[in-house]
Amino acid sequence: MSVDLVAVERSLWSGRASFVSAQTTEGEIGILAGHEPLLGQLVEGGTVTIVSDNDERIVAAVHGGFFSVTATSVRVLAESAEFAGDIDEAAAKAVLADVDADPAARAIAEGQVRALQKAAEA
Repeated sequence: MSVDLVAVERSLWSGRASFVSAQTTEGEIGILAGHEPLLGQLVEGGTVTIVSDNDERIVAAVHGGFFSVTATSVRVLAESAEFAGDIDEAAAKAVLADVDADPAARAIAEGQVRALQKAAEA
């Protein structure tokens, strides 16, 4: 299936994939080719995992947005997103340790830490 991962500031990834999972306001959902069409809202500070057709595993921290699924495509439209490999783990953990951190910054940091954990599972 065709997959696009796009944030407001840039397009992160586009290509063919065999599987996509995303954390939504209704729970985590996994998408395979031929899935029923749906529109979902991404959680604040969530993750998206893409398994490409050549078995590359792409993990990204996403913050808010939506995703659209058809039988042949998945479009992830996030407010912000970054690949797990681009995340500064120490900075994310510092935000989580700061009791006075802005709630939006805390949610983004939670998503970053989740993305790092998912990427390490591979």
